[in-house]
Amino acid sequence: MSTTTYIPRLQTKYQKEVISALMTKFGYKTTMQVPRLLKICINQGVKGSVADKKLIDNAVEEMTTITGQKAVPTMSKKDISNFKLRKNMPIGARVTLRASKMYEFLDRFVSVSLPRVRDFKGVNEKSFDGRGNYTLGVTEQIIFPEIDIDKVSKISGMDITFVTTATTNEEAYELLRLLGMPFKNIKPLEN
Repeated sequence: MSTTTYIPRLQTKYQKEVISALMTKFGYKTTMQVPRLLKICINQGVKGSVADKKLIDNAVEEMTTITGQKAVPTMSKKDISNFKLRKNMPIGARVTLRASKMYEFLDRFVSVSLPRVRDFKGVNEKSFDGRGNYTLGVTEQIIFPEIDIDKVSKISGMDITFVTTATTNEEAYELLRLLGMPFKNIKPLEN
């Protein structure tokens, strides 16, 4: 009996199309030099979590539903008296996706969730950090089809960071563009 392992669509696309496209564009000598997506980090700060602990549980549950991986609450690092915040109080939720779950989330995010954003014209291409990582903010968690809009108690946003092995913004931009990220001003491919 042979067991077939599931390989996400974008992972196959990366191996079959993206590597060769990046090698020709940037002139890499080996496939090990080609930038790749390492992980996707999703962060969510929860307003009012100091007063209502149930908000953190809801955020963790929603993020777990969206990503398919257990989210963990983030804790405050220090006391801030103006916000009635004590050290090690839960103030948000986060999850880090790697390997097949990462590619699966990226595929769902690009093809299903982003088109559900109101007046969507593409994501900003200026959100690179200079070291090949890209961060974008989502203002509403209801763009994800996994979230039931009737059960949402509070609309909240999240930050999504795509961590790559690219050393420059141009390499990371090209990698994410080839993986299907809909940037606002897509530059034509030079042959």
